[in-house]
Amino acid sequence: MKLYNTFVLLLAASSGYARIIKKCMKKDPNFSYTKSGDIVISEPIDRNNVTITIAATSDMHGRIYPWEYAIDEADNDAGFALTDTVVSKIKEDYPNTLLMDVGDLLQGNSAELFIKYYTHPTVQALNLLKYDVWIPGNHEFNYGLSFLQRNLKHFNGRVVCSNIKYADSLKYYLLPYQIYSISGVRVAIVGATAPHIKQWEASNPDHFKNLEFLDPIESLKTTIKAIKGKYDILVGAVHISRNGEYEAEGKTGAFQIAEAIPEFDVIIAGHEHATYCDKINDTWVLEPGRYGSHVAFTKFDLVKENDHWKIVNIEAENIGTNGVTPSQRVMEKFKWVHEQSLADANEIVGKVDADFIEGVDYITSKSKVTTMPRAQIEDTALMDLINEVQTYYAKSEISTAALFNNNQNLKAGDFKRKDVAFIYKYDNTLMGINIKGENLLKYMEWTVGYYQTVKEGDVTIAFNPDFRSYNYDMLSGIQYEIDLSEPEGRRIKNVTFNGKKIDPNATYKLALNNYRFGTLTSNGWATEADVYYSSVNDPKPTIRDFIAKYTQEVLGGTISPKCDHNWKIVGLPKSFNDPATIAKIKSGEIKIPRSSDGRTPNVEPVRKI
Repeated sequence: MKLYNTFVLLLAASSGYARIIKKCMKKDPNFSYTKSGDIVISEPIDRNNVTITIAATSDMHGRIYPWEYAIDEADNDAGFALTDTVVSKIKEDYPNTLLMDVGDLLQGNSAELFIKYYTHPTVQALNLLKYDVWIPGNHEFNYGLSFLQRNLKHFNGRVVCSNIKYADSLKYYLLPYQIYSISGVRVAIVGATAPHIKQWEASNPDHFKNLEFLDPIESLKTTIKAIKGKYDILVGAVHISRNGEYEAEGKTGAFQIAEAIPEFDVIIAGHEHATYCDKINDTWVLEPGRYGSHVAFTKFDLVKENDHWKIVNIEAENIGTNGVTPSQRVMEKFKWVHEQSLADANEIVGKVDADFIEGVDYITSKSKVTTMPRAQIEDTALMDLINEVQTYYAKSEISTAALFNNNQNLKAGDFKRKDVAFIYKYDNTLMGINIKGENLLKYMEWTVGYYQTVKEGDVTIAFNPDFRSYNYDMLSGIQYEIDLSEPEGRRIKNVTFNGKKIDPNATYKLALNNYRFGTLTSNGWATEADVYYSSVNDPKPTIRDFIAKYTQEVLGGTISPKCDHNWKIVGLPKSFNDPATIAKIKSGEIKIPRSSDGRTPNVEPVRKI
C-alpha cells in the first residue's frame, strides 16, 4: 500500500496533476462561522396561552464593573454587574426570556488591555450570564478580524447579522437570523449592523478585508422572506441609530426599518447611545442607552388558535439600572479585570504643573459643563496639546482633533494613564496625509457645521443637534476664523499658513485620527494614496500612547498649558453674552436646552431677555 501511495504522488508531481490536487486541497481562506440550526430553549407546553420576553443590552463598551476607569470613579448606572441584577429579576418573573446584546461590546473603558486574551472578558461575561444572541457593532472591528473572529467563535450563543457578506463569494459572514423555540413558540431574531464600518475603519483595510456591509433594509427584507412561515414572533436586532447617518440619514435608521418592514413585532436598536421606546406604526422600537444604563424589555402575550400561536399583546420599556445592587457573581468573577484596569489607570506617566482650562463650562466657569463647553467656543491649551502631539509624531504641518468629552481637562498634579483616557476618550490611531488646500477648506467647512447660525438677540451660541460633537474638530498649524453670522458652507474665513493665505492647489501635511480619515475619504477629500504615515503597525499605536510618550520623552515628564489662540469665532451679535441674561442662566432661572438624547448640549440659543 505504501508503495502504491508513493507511486500516485510521484505521478501527480510529474504529470501536472500536482497543481490540480493542490487546488482541490486548498482551504477556503475565509473565516467560517459554523454554528447553525434552530435552538430549543424550552419544550412545548400543554396550554393555550404563554408569555415570552426579550431582554437586551447595547453599547456596553467594555463595562463589566460599575466603574469608569478614565476618571477612576464609580458609575452607578453602568456595567454587566448591574444589568445582570435586572435581567435576573426578569428571568425570575418570566422564565421564557431570551437575552441578547446589540453590539459595541469589545471596545472602551480599558477593554483594550485584554485584547490578547484567549477570550475577551466582555465575551466571558456574555457566556457567564448566558446571553443567547450577540449582534456585532461597528466597534467590534476596531482591533482587527483575527481578534474579532476569535471572540465570535468563543461566544456560546449565536452571532447574528444579515448585512455583512464576503465580497468574493457573497456568502454570509455570520448568521443572518436565528430561530429559537421557547415553550413551542418560534422566535426569530434577525440582525443588522451599521453599514458605514468601511468608512470608520478606512485607515485599516485589513479590519474589513473581503467584507461588504450592505443596505440593512434590503438585507433584512431578504432574510425575512427566506424564513416566512417559520416564526411566531419576529424580532429585529439592529446596531443602527434611529434615523441612520451620513448619506443614509433618514433612510436606513431603526425607525425607517420599522416603516419599511412592518412584519417586525419589535426592533431593539443600539449604536446611538440613546434611551427611547417609541411605536412606529404597529412596531415597538427601543434602545437601552449606553454602558448598561438600561435593559430593553419586551413582553409578548400569545394565545393558541387553530394550533398556531398568535400575539395578542406586546409591551415594551427600558428598565433603568441606577441604584440596583450589583450582581455578586459578576463582581466575583471579574474582580481581576477590575483590579488590572485600576492599576493601569493609576500608573503615573508625568506631572501637570497647572490646570489646562480655567472654567470648563463657558458660562458658569465650573468644572462640569451644564451650559457650553469652553473648549468648543474658544481655543484652549488642552486641544493644543493633543494637536501638538499629533503634529510631532505624524511630522505634519497641520493637525486636527476633537473634544470627545465636554468635561475633559487636565488639573495640576500627577498625570496618570486615566487622565490620558479622560482627555482622549477613544483608542484611535494616528495618521498623516497629504491634502490639497481646496479639500482642506471643504473639510473645515464641514466640521463647523456643528454650529448653528447666530442672529441678533442670541445670547449664546447653539450647536446642531444632528451633528455629533465628536465630529467637530479644531485645527492647529494654521490661523482661521469661524464666522457664525454666515450659513453653513461659508463660515471659514481668513485661513493662513505661515502668514500666507491657504493655496487651494498646494498640498499640506495633515495629522488626524483614523476615524477622521474615514470621513475625508467618504467625502472625496482624501484617498489611500494620500497617506504618508499610519501608526497602526507601531508597537503602541494609539494617540493615547503618543500623549504619554510625548510627555515622558519630549517634555521630560512635565506638561504645561500653552495656547496659541490660532482660531476664533467671529460674527457674533451685540446681544452675545448679555450680562442680565447670563446672570439668569448662572442662577438656573434659564435652562439651556439639550438634545432629546442628552448627548448634545446647548441645541437652542438663549435669547436676550
